[in-house]
Amino acid sequence: MFYPSDLIATSMKILTESSVSYSKVGTSKATSILGLVATGDCSIKAAAANGGIKNIKYVDYDAKNTLGVYGEYTTTVYGD
Repeated sequence: MFYPSDLIATSMKILTESSVSYSKVGTSKATSILGLVATGDCSIKAAAANGGIKNIKYVDYDAKNTLGVYGEYTTTVYGD
């Protein structure tokens, strides 16, 4: 997946417009420092597990990065 970047800061959300009904929401998060150290798991699989979701309806992504120093990446999964 391509993530656009800016010189100073980047903040973007990839949202899926959906009228699909769901009963559960799960999130997963990862952080990055200087692009050298990364922690966490922002995978769809981790988000689904955190929400107890077995049938995924749709997924949203959120990415924030400041000066390439600190990055935060969040995946949100909706389903049943």
